[in-house]
Amino acid sequence: MLSRCSTLTAIAVSAVLLPLSSAHAATASGTVNRATADAFGRMADAVLTDRTAALLDKSQAAPRTALASKSTGGVRLTAALAKTEDTAVTSLRGTRSRLAALGEAYTAADTKVTVDRTRRWGKVATAWVTETTVLTYKKIRGDEPGTTGFNAHHVLTFAAQPDGTWKLSGLRTTDKGAHQVNEPVTAAPARRTPMAVVDAPPAATTYPAPANPKKLTGGAYDYAAMATYAEKYWKNYNTAYRKFNGVGGDCTNFVSQSLLAGGWQPISTVTPEEYDTWYYVANGQSDSWAGVNEWSWFTQTAKRTTPLANVYQMDVGDVLQVDFDRDGAKDHTMITSYRSSSGMPYLTYHDADTYRRSLSSIIASYPTSAYYAYRT
Repeated sequence: MLSRCSTLTAIAVSAVLLPLSSAHAATASGTVNRATADAFGRMADAVLTDRTAALLDKSQAAPRTALASKSTGGVRLTAALAKTEDTAVTSLRGTRSRLAALGEAYTAADTKVTVDRTRRWGKVATAWVTETTVLTYKKIRGDEPGTTGFNAHHVLTFAAQPDGTWKLSGLRTTDKGAHQVNEPVTAAPARRTPMAVVDAPPAATTYPAPANPKKLTGGAYDYAAMATYAEKYWKNYNTAYRKFNGVGGDCTNFVSQSLLAGGWQPISTVTPEEYDTWYYVANGQSDSWAGVNEWSWFTQTAKRTTPLANVYQMDVGDVLQVDFDRDGAKDHTMITSYRSSSGMPYLTYHDADTYRRSLSSIIASYPTSAYYAYRT
């Protein structure tokens, strides 16, 4: 896999864009042709592979070659995007350093990109792509799972040039929720006054955490069933449920499904409060089923959860929420589907669809965010 990270960029960028005047040219409007769409996909693959390679353990990672220097025939990133990607890679090396300090590293990475659709409007073309990335955990403590993986969705913008070629001018991620580990870290804005609601207190993020063992079997809930459900449907969605990806995110809907699979019982009595019920039916669901903050308010009010003092105390079936910008409103919900013998929780979630991402990886990507840990 390592050879792919070190050689794919050279292959992809050298062949990435096709002249407008050639046999592979795009039409004046509508979708681009197959050859051009494939070229767009290879460029997306090259950029995202370059980002992921910056996370690899220093002894495994190959030196980075700037994307612009690998282009041929006058094809390259725009100057502005080349600068942005240089900054992104530098940021991701910072993520790698924070991970190393927390005792985590990756030895290999594999990124593949699928072009879902394209569109051209005159001199501008857009490509919607799906990224599938798998990272191999380095065996530092010895009890890490084999891999972590995720699906992410991006939109790329290409601009036609006077010489008849395309340039990649923009790339953005469209998923809600937590950014993936190969997205650069951004600084958090100043904290605003939190909302005055019943809620859990923020949890500490220091590692290791004081022991707080949990009985996984023989109790009221089947935590193994919660984890099994989450790991079964993390990317192949359960068609028995509606999706909320396009209307705020599917993360809490997915966690609620997992908790239901482990024995949580619905409460459907109608009350004036948005956090007194928790249910899913054919024609609707409670706010607490799919809403991040509403879920927290319900679980605290109904005593379905208790707050944990430290995020590293989470065990299988426990839930993590993150307030990315520390504005007092939580943004994302995840469930612990695996915990290593050395005490590392691994999270599985939707938006972007992710399998067994380590808690350290999330904290390294969001070092200034507020974290809330729930014992279920």
